[in-house]
Amino acid sequence: MPSQHSMACDIVVFGGTGDLALRKLLPALYYLHRDNHLHPQTRILALARARHETTAYVQLVQRHVSQYVAQGDFDQNSWEGFAQRLDYMSLDVSQRVEFPRLAKALGGQSDRARVFYLATVPSLFAATAKHLASVGLTDGRSRIVLEKPLGESLKTANQINDGIGAVFDEARVFRIDHYLGKEAVQNLLALRFGNALFEPLWRNAHIDHVQISVMETVGVENRGDYYDHAGAMRDMVQNHLLQLLCLVAMEAPVHFEPEAVRNEKLKILEALRPITGMDVQDSTVRGQYSNGERAGEKLPAYYFEKSVDHDSNTETYVALKVEVDNWRWAGVPFYLRTGKALAQRKSEIVIQFKSVPYRLFGGIDQPACNRLVIRLQPDESISLSLMAKTPGRGMALQKVELDLNFAEAFKRRRWDAYERLLLDVIEGDATLFMRRDEIEAAWRWVDPVIQGWQDCYRSPKRYAAGSWGPEAADSLLDRLGHAWLDER
Repeated sequence: MPSQHSMACDIVVFGGTGDLALRKLLPALYYLHRDNHLHPQTRILALARARHETTAYVQLVQRHVSQYVAQGDFDQNSWEGFAQRLDYMSLDVSQRVEFPRLAKALGGQSDRARVFYLATVPSLFAATAKHLASVGLTDGRSRIVLEKPLGESLKTANQINDGIGAVFDEARVFRIDHYLGKEAVQNLLALRFGNALFEPLWRNAHIDHVQISVMETVGVENRGDYYDHAGAMRDMVQNHLLQLLCLVAMEAPVHFEPEAVRNEKLKILEALRPITGMDVQDSTVRGQYSNGERAGEKLPAYYFEKSVDHDSNTETYVALKVEVDNWRWAGVPFYLRTGKALAQRKSEIVIQFKSVPYRLFGGIDQPACNRLVIRLQPDESISLSLMAKTPGRGMALQKVELDLNFAEAFKRRRWDAYERLLLDVIEGDATLFMRRDEIEAAWRWVDPVIQGWQDCYRSPKRYAAGSWGPEAADSLLDRLGHAWLDER
């Protein structure tokens, strides 16, 4: 198949030997190459401080690509073509004097876009942009991709954005949140705005509450240095969970184009009711995992993890009750939670509809039975719970599920989020990326919660590794007669 792109591109990956590059970015680029989505002249240059010959680096990438692409998708012929695109250069991004070598390697070709993907620590973002500009690599065809977390507060996020903005105008800055590239997340928009069935019901008159969960079974693994400083609030809530909330709650954009979509997300962030002062204790729960067990395996406490302070008060679990103060959502609680070392790995959005106003079938328990569940991982699916009559005499009702499993419904390989997002960057489509004012609005809402935790001087509530989290998270919902949707 011919290439679908009219412009050749140089993709420069800073942090090319890191976990993100080897497990996600390069496998995604392999797929784009294999499926003919990259221009024949597109090149991929990986940068890192480690001393590698290009041949050794290509072998390193081959091991990871063959491991992290789906079984049967690694093709030797495709790999050989992909390997021809790959190059490697040892470079210390903190040293301005090393960047002329990068400029020389890329050459002065003006017929191609340049994508600078910063898979490094955020503290290097602004300096890297400045160094790129110093050697003439930031013309109008250049784009920069920033991985989260972008800062650790509104102040530090603004410092990073100011540094990037001094070199790249906003249209060429792509702040990535890979959750927005997931198939099920985009199907959420299709479900809402492409079906007359749901849009009239998508409001406080019909929806009882919303749950957004991002739960992991793993602990912090080898990220103790970073995680003990960030915690679950900065690592997950400020970006992933708030972005998912925006997509659930936003109004329909006038057009499905970048600025229109991002304008509507910003309105939701600005409509979030602040959680400050004593409200922090009433509307939030923070936890930290202690020793536990799963399937007979002993699991260590957070403070025994590598590179974690033994006296750490860092939260590994957060649950929040959030309100959106606008016409559509007034009175509807949004429950957000995320955590590590939990009983089940899942990311899902639960739309719980209100009960029918009158129980026609007397004596039959009909709780709030209509529920829409959008599962993001481990399997992408959408299910709708309905009440139906059981076979036989009488009007006995039973809950049934209408399921859409993407793997079964669409007999084709599902794209990884990074494939879609990398292709969007190459094409200059910023629809699924965060704008600067979104980042700022999210931090303005998150900062007072973190400050409230610090002011209370309360330690996180303990929960056993392998459990569903602290009991206080259940109580957060109990007050209004709600419960987490868990398979307990």
